[in-house]
Amino acid sequence: MFPSGPAPWPSLRVLRALWALLVVLCAPWRLWAIQETQECTWQVVLNHLDSVGKNDAIDHFVDQKLYTVDKVFDLLVEAPTDPDETYLGFPYYLKINYSCTGEVSSEALIRKGHLTGLKPVVLVTFQSPVNFRRWKIEQLQIQMEAAPFRSTERCDAEEVCLMSWYTPMPIKNGSVVMRVDVSSNGLGPFIPNKRFHVNINGFLERPREHELQFTVGNELFHLIPRYFVNVPSRPLWYTVDQTPVLILGGIPEEKAILLTDTNFKDFFLVELSIDSCWVGSFYCPQANFTATIYDAIATESTLFIRQNQLIYYFTGTYTTLYESNHGSGEGWVRVLANECIKRLCPVHFHSNGSEYVMALTAGKNKGYVHFGTITDGLVSFELLPRHQSVCSAILVSDHLAVLYTIPEFIPDARGLEFLMILGTESYTNVPMVPKGMSYNPFNNLLLIWGNFLLQSFNNENFIYLADFPKELSIKYLVNSFRGDMAIVTENEEIWYLLEGSYQVYQLFPSKAWEVYINLQVLQQSSLYGPNETMVTLFYEDNKLYQLVYLIDNQQGRLVKRLMPVEQLLMYREISDKYVLEQQGSHLTLSFSNFCPFTVMRLQELPNPQIYTRQERYRAQPPRVLEPWGFHSENSLAVYQGLVYYLLRLHSKYDKPYADPVHDPTWRWWKNKKQDQDYYFYLASNWRSAGSVHVDMTSYEKIYDLKAEKELPERIFLDKGTSYSFSVFLTARKSEVQHAGPSFQVLSPVDLAVVLADPDCIEAMVKEKILVNRNSVLFWVTLSDKRSCFDQGISGHHLMKTSMLIKVLGSSGHCFQNTNQGPRMQSNLMVPVLIGCPPGKRLAFDITYTMQYNRVQNKHYFDCVTVDPEMPCFLFRDIFYPFFLIQDLVTGDSGSFQGSYVLKVVGGGPTLDTIKEYSEEEIYRFNSPLDKTGSLIWTTENTTTTEDLAFNIMSHNSSGIEWLCLENSPCHDTVPHNIFAPEFFFKVLVSNRGVDESTYCDYQLTFLLHIHGLPLSARRAFLILLVSASLFVGLVILYIVCCLLSPYMVKVCNILRWKINSIIGLESYYTYSTPSDSRAFSHSGTVSWRSSRLNSRCLGLKLIVKDFEWQQLSTV
Repeated sequence: MFPSGPAPWPSLRVLRALWALLVVLCAPWRLWAIQETQECTWQVVLNHLDSVGKNDAIDHFVDQKLYTVDKVFDLLVEAPTDPDETYLGFPYYLKINYSCTGEVSSEALIRKGHLTGLKPVVLVTFQSPVNFRRWKIEQLQIQMEAAPFRSTERCDAEEVCLMSWYTPMPIKNGSVVMRVDVSSNGLGPFIPNKRFHVNINGFLERPREHELQFTVGNELFHLIPRYFVNVPSRPLWYTVDQTPVLILGGIPEEKAILLTDTNFKDFFLVELSIDSCWVGSFYCPQANFTATIYDAIATESTLFIRQNQLIYYFTGTYTTLYESNHGSGEGWVRVLANECIKRLCPVHFHSNGSEYVMALTAGKNKGYVHFGTITDGLVSFELLPRHQSVCSAILVSDHLAVLYTIPEFIPDARGLEFLMILGTESYTNVPMVPKGMSYNPFNNLLLIWGNFLLQSFNNENFIYLADFPKELSIKYLVNSFRGDMAIVTENEEIWYLLEGSYQVYQLFPSKAWEVYINLQVLQQSSLYGPNETMVTLFYEDNKLYQLVYLIDNQQGRLVKRLMPVEQLLMYREISDKYVLEQQGSHLTLSFSNFCPFTVMRLQELPNPQIYTRQERYRAQPPRVLEPWGFHSENSLAVYQGLVYYLLRLHSKYDKPYADPVHDPTWRWWKNKKQDQDYYFYLASNWRSAGSVHVDMTSYEKIYDLKAEKELPERIFLDKGTSYSFSVFLTARKSEVQHAGPSFQVLSPVDLAVVLADPDCIEAMVKEKILVNRNSVLFWVTLSDKRSCFDQGISGHHLMKTSMLIKVLGSSGHCFQNTNQGPRMQSNLMVPVLIGCPPGKRLAFDITYTMQYNRVQNKHYFDCVTVDPEMPCFLFRDIFYPFFLIQDLVTGDSGSFQGSYVLKVVGGGPTLDTIKEYSEEEIYRFNSPLDKTGSLIWTTENTTTTEDLAFNIMSHNSSGIEWLCLENSPCHDTVPHNIFAPEFFFKVLVSNRGVDESTYCDYQLTFLLHIHGLPLSARRAFLILLVSASLFVGLVILYIVCCLLSPYMVKVCNILRWKINSIIGLESYYTYSTPSDSRAFSHSGTVSWRSSRLNSRCLGLKLIVKDFEWQQLSTV
């Protein structure tokens, strides 16, 4: 058995009880005050939108599709929301409660908190994606206030029995890892802040109307003791800060793994659906077959395992990461099937938009490494070195260099804590047995370990840490990458090392551990038991955690618990540094405190956002018109839609044309601000539609976050920028030290600043000794030296380095008591990222460009069809472009004062016909050296790039003159209507290689609409000829018409007279009298002829009379 606590459980002997009592008595009085208060803690679970209001509902983040909430927004007829917009909702809510120690029920406590004004504040932090080529690198947060909601289950009370608080759980494209920090609004009971991990699980699926099931295998529901008891612990491997799902193998004789999407707050035991082949051969000998999964590595979207000599991987379904589904729908994929793999190793950090793993070979390919690359879930392996193995290359080739030759035997330190390996030291007869290496890219710390521990910060000078006993052998290291690490040996001992120091501390087993265990027994803690086995050890949020298998009353369970490093070091100090002094007739305990200071405070910290690059939005739930303030499902749906639209505005804000107001939320309310008082009037009189009031000021971007009296999580430095703060220390010793005849006061405490890359960054420390307060104030300034980074795109290819602040002589001795337990002081490590910080961009300042062009050209003519999003510029006017540097984090927006190169890289007469130009065409259309008559534009500015290929522009340039020469694409543009031709230019602006004021490689591509282009001489002459011909033809036609008009009138009159005559004749026949008809019938043929002759005479008389009337009319 490999216990993480004493086994078997010891009886409370007198000595150990005295030690425990001693620790309690020596605790500061502040801790007593804290213990008297009721201890409360937040509880957060994920609820699907169909589970809202159900008490015991707990869901996992599987669904990644949004749903529409337009129906509830249609009810808001008199609200500032836009009815023409589409509002979507997220598939999950965060359900928030809290519980406290004591006999009072949690339901009563929650109701009391609601009635006293408690409202949880939730801060969701989205982790930046790995692939920066697909997604924008940004540090995004959204702060939401939780909304109270009654339980939908049966309740006999008049108002409420059970209630909880809810907030939407937002999703962001490119992010699958989310941190949820819950805090109080300051009202109600005191509840410490707490962090939760809510990650998307791409290895679960929900078939229609079925429960969740795994795509990687089948879930096992029983934790059999043989899976964990007497089983060695194993490391937890994953890509740091990027992995939503963690996996852990090592279960004996089972092809099963532990899988979690909440950092082992809860977990699943899954039997994998792999083929479990055993491929043995003469070049890959296998002693026996086992089903055990030995190596397991988790990345952002892909899981890797090793069983025997075979490697498998499985890619999860993450629609928020990929444009199409890259999931392994057909199961696990076996790779390197013809290779003999003896070990699968992780690469802890991603780089260049990809993640990596390494497969170490044996057998015929011994000495080679299969280097795996994971990009957007697609996996590929490359054999390295490409030509020959490492073993042969070291002997026969000069291409590979020996980094360091490990000594054959362990050095003899002769009582020292550490020893510099120079080659002149003496050695013991114990051979060095190396087992692994570990590298921290932030401080360049290389560790080589086995039955020894070697460290180096420059890969040249190695230091042997003698505090680690050579009788032990290290099994694996757990690095926090924030200045400390844990060491696990083959016999399950746990050791601790602070980077920058040379002392290694034994945490377990130790006397301090026994004291801590006894105190936990007194408190009846459920996290400790007499029979326990450590499964793994890992860091989470800079704290060390254990995953332990406990057996209580013949029942086994897995428990995640905090490894109390600070408390163990404190107990170690108390147990080792005490003396008994005689005072009168009795003995008293006296303790020696080796911490050189009593107070350590960080002061004058700048506002963090400019250095941490954290963008933060704030959203509050809509106000509900309900007496008790409880929300309904409709109001929660409105909350979902508002949070979605706020994040949508954030994603849409990255556009080339700068808005008049530098804020993503400006467009949301710009047309509704004048009606804000009216909406407030409706809400105040309980007349808001849908019983919901949307306050426009509740959805905004925060630019003025204040420092929290501690160093930030990370610092981004641009070219020549600096970060300054001060450290206040009160010395423990009160003696005033001085030196020399001038009585120069010496500092009672010393502060050191350790830089990982002193060639790239520098630190200046100034001190002020406050004699009357026995204190020292240190001003620290960290600056970039402008020497270690070329230009890069915002957030891309940043250089990792770090700064370590330490008080000399204080490592492992100084602690600060807080309401969450002791916290180690004196060693403050801050990662520093050098390059172009995320959240900076170049934008086309269309507002000032139009104003300046109007002043310089004395006029401004827009297109006939006005587009407010893309105004036009006249071809014959000189064009003066201006650009802005916008900081999306701090809200700063100022004119770009640097130099840049402007190129036309595409264009077309319409938006649908825009084409991209080739490199050769870009050169011909933009270079002042072009001799082919293809230039599109020119400028009077004579500054060019080093190769004279392109003009260098700046904000002081003389402007651009449009040419559109004969061989350019905009020459002789055919107009599509009666107005002058138009052309859309696709313009690229970049400062790369021409601006030395920043590390940022600003690249802006935007469309420029130019109208009034001239026609070519030939086309203009042709149009003139056709126009003139048409004009002359129309004039001639007009003259002919004027000359012939009298004759035409006369002809028309005659024609009309004939028509009238015909009409009159027909009328005569129609209106003949009945007597004539009878005469015609009785007179026979002769009578018929006579009547016809009479009718003709009568018609002739009518015609003659009508002609005479026409002549009179003419006269």
